[in-house]
Amino acid sequence: MRVLIVDDEPLARARMAALLGECGEVELVGAAVDGEAALAALDELQPDVLLLDINMPGIDGVAVARRLAGRTRPQVIFCTAYEAHALQAFELGAADYLLKPVRLERLRDALQRARRRLDDGPREPAAFLHGRVRGEQVRIALHDVLYLLAEEKYVAVQHLGGELLIEDSLRQLEEAYPDQLIRLHRNCLVPRARLVGLKTLPDGRVLARLDGSEHSPEISRRNLAAVRRSLRLG
Repeated sequence: MRVLIVDDEPLARARMAALLGECGEVELVGAAVDGEAALAALDELQPDVLLLDINMPGIDGVAVARRLAGRTRPQVIFCTAYEAHALQAFELGAADYLLKPVRLERLRDALQRARRRLDDGPREPAAFLHGRVRGEQVRIALHDVLYLLAEEKYVAVQHLGGELLIEDSLRQLEEAYPDQLIRLHRNCLVPRARLVGLKTLPDGRVLARLDGSEHSPEISRRNLAAVRRSLRLG
């Protein structure tokens, strides 16, 4: 993949370039010092991926991502020192959101996610879940959801940018997205695309391995057969 670094800090650009040197099958095609320079370089450099800082003079990273929203190429991976823009980033379709200082393994994971998106080609319009964070109405694309857990009055949506509380029940979500979500147990749904495998514990319990998450929810015996079928079909 052809990668363009966009960051106004020279040390940050140098560190990111060094990390990319340890990632296989990527080519650093250039570096831009702000959003305007990045947009001007797109036609000439034809990057597959932008490693994009947010806080920059002039056109910031969010504005760049907004202009690129809906395009398959280039994929945007935000690299920033601040968590505040994570929800907005995923609403704009970012492949990932990395916090500085960026760790090599997280960078590799983000690049793999961007590669999968590039290989998949143009996407259908994304489905969104709507909820509130600190009193503000927000939405999260379903393909950025890791898993959903039922709590007393809400469903907690764990996603790539954090957590979102929504008022829909798991049953309502399961009925609304039958092809995208699968039930692990009575209090947990996960996107089918996140299921990558199973882990059987010595006591016989079976856990789900999820792409992008270190959390491994338990699968009930009642739902285990359906989960196994979903993995084979996938």
